[in-house]
Amino acid sequence: MHQTPFMEVINSICTEDQRYQSDAYFFVREALDFTSKTLDKPADGPGKHITGHELLDGMRLYALQEFGPMTMRVLNQWGIHTTADFGEIVFNLVKSKTLGKTEEDKIEDFTNCYDFNDAFVKPFLPRPAPISKTKSAPEHRGQQPRK
Repeated sequence: MHQTPFMEVINSICTEDQRYQSDAYFFVREALDFTSKTLDKPADGPGKHITGHELLDGMRLYALQEFGPMTMRVLNQWGIHTTADFGEIVFNLVKSKTLGKTEEDKIEDFTNCYDFNDAFVKPFLPRPAPISKTKSAPEHRGQQPRK
């Protein structure tokens, strides 16, 4: 079976850097495409570039869409626990020349951008029921309150 060039690159990266599973790299690639379409970026030219913050937001939305309440579990299984992990994956792809970057792009752009619990767990927690202001039951004359 012939492997695609992207798969060959991922296999090479995962041999060198075993922190992340290969699925994490495929996810980042798919999330990049999702983000580009969501932001309506052109296919070519300087307007094509996606910043680290744009990509992180796109990865958050894409992960929630794809994995729903299982998002945190899936990402953690792949070795992704923070936004900095996304940055490491992106820059591994940059180092392999699979992705490009501008002079302004830095791995630090991916550090502490959002909390995974807030991003991937809280959206699925039950919301507390609103407290309604109901009138207390009318007191009956001559009756003593229960003790």
